Order: sequence, then C-alpha cells, then structure tokens
Amino acid sequence: MSPEPIRVSFEFFPPADAAMEATLWQSVQRLAPLAPRFVSVTYGADGSTRDRTHALVKRIQSETVLTGAPHLTCVGAPRSEVLEIARKYWDEGVRHIVALRGDAPQGVTKHEPHPDGFAYGADLVTGLRSVADFDISVAAYPETHPEASSPEADLENFRRKVDAGATRAITQFFFDTDDYLRFRDRCVAVGIDISIVPGILPITRFPQVTRFAARCGAKIPSWLADRFAGLDDDPETRRLIAANVAIEQVSRLRRHGVSEFHFYTLNRAELTYAICHALGLRPQNSGA
Repeated sequence: MSPEPIRVSFEFFPPADAAMEATLWQSVQRLAPLAPRFVSVTYGADGSTRDRTHALVKRIQSETVLTGAPHLTCVGAPRSEVLEIARKYWDEGVRHIVALRGDAPQGVTKHEPHPDGFAYGADLVTGLRSVADFDISVAAYPETHPEASSPEADLENFRRKVDAGATRAITQFFFDTDDYLRFRDRCVAVGIDISIVPGILPITRFPQVTRFAARCGAKIPSWLADRFAGLDDDPETRRLIAANVAIEQVSRLRRHGVSEFHFYTLNRAELTYAICHALGLRPQNSGA
C-alpha cells in the first residue's frame, strides 16, 4: 500500500509595518506553489490584531489561489461580537476558521471568560457551527496545556472540541516526537478520530523559541539546546542545524504514518520550504 500523499498548511501572523509586510508577502509567494491545504493567520491576545488579521486574510483570498484561514478567539469578547465576525468571514467567502480559546491579555495571568462570551474553545466551536458549515481547526497539546489540571483533563477538553464539531486539530509545536506519538495513541484509545496535525516550528533563533516554549509549556530537550549552543553569532550554521533538526523530526513522523504537517513559519519561507522539499513536496502550477 502506497503512503498517503503529503499535505501541508502554513501559519503567518499579521505584519506590524511595511517592511514586515514585504517579508511576509515574499514568503507567501515562495510557499504558495507548494499548494498548501490552507494558510492560517494568527489573531493577537484579546483580539488585538483583529483588523490586521482580517485584512491579511482578505488579501490572501483575493490576490492568491490560497485558502485563507483566520484564527478566531473568544477571549475578551461577547458571543454576539465573535459570531458577527464569523458571519462576516462567511459572507466574504472564508470557509475555514482556526478556533481557539485564546491567550489572556498581557499582564493577566489567569484566563477569565467574558461574562457574555464563550468560556472555552469547545463553546466557540459550537457557536461557529450555529453560524455556518465552517471547516474548523482547533488546538491540541501533546505535552498538555499549561493551564490544564492533568493530562486526562486536557484530553477530555480536547474531546469536547471534537464532539462540538471540530474538523481537525493542529498541535502546539513540540520537539520530542515521542510526545506526539503517545498523544496520538491516547486520542485513538478514547475514540478521537479526527486528524491530529503536528505543528512544526522551524528554529530561526533559539532564544526566541525558548521564550515561546516557556509560555506554552513545550519542552526544550537538552539535546536540542546542545545543538544550538555557541551559535548565537553564527547565523549560517544555525540555519543548517535548524533545517537538519526539523527534517529529522518530520521524517520520523512520516515513518509513523503522519501525512499532514502544519508549519509555524514566523513569516519566513526559507526553512519551511527546505523542510517541505525534504518531505518530497515540489512546486505545482499555482502561486500568489
């Protein structure tokens, strides 16, 4: 039996200035010929990038052949406001949404649901299903969400999102492949049967990744820190090591039957393109 064909998706974030916008758009154009299933666009804590997220998704939809998938969160907003955003997206032709509870605003340490809002991701999925037949991606956490009381409670929360109508899950980034494989097995054991797409973070700057990991509860294995040790002033070697680490990771996942990958690009194309090439993806007759 031949393996499933590789499918990929890419995450971008809204640029804050003209220079960042130029870099982002170059990355979109570079990656578009790989024919991703969709490209997602992040949404800042407390909806802080709402207008820029919307503008970027609109541009992707109108100027490329790509499928734009806005992130939508429920932190700090009433249900009516969130659902109105979803209706507007549907009216503009957006069919895929990445539904997330969302991070607490800066300076707030504990999630407090809006009194008139959706409390959790599962509630948001239910709300989106009441608006239209969206393709809905949700988050999953191979190493357990940092706010979860236990791995079992986290898995039950994930199951609620699936039961509410999630189409697929995209995992938080991870570097220990066994964590993902064990999580996938646990999901199968409790009857969760949607696709659990591994989120892959190519490492451009190791200190930045360390900060990301501290915020989301991801582990930085000692072997990974050792590989990047002493390379702060050596960007060329860092890029080579980063490509090697990610290619090793996706190759092992592929050997374990994974056929779909989601790349956190940080708006840069080079490493993601190289990793996709190593997976066997080649440009198709599509583009920006």
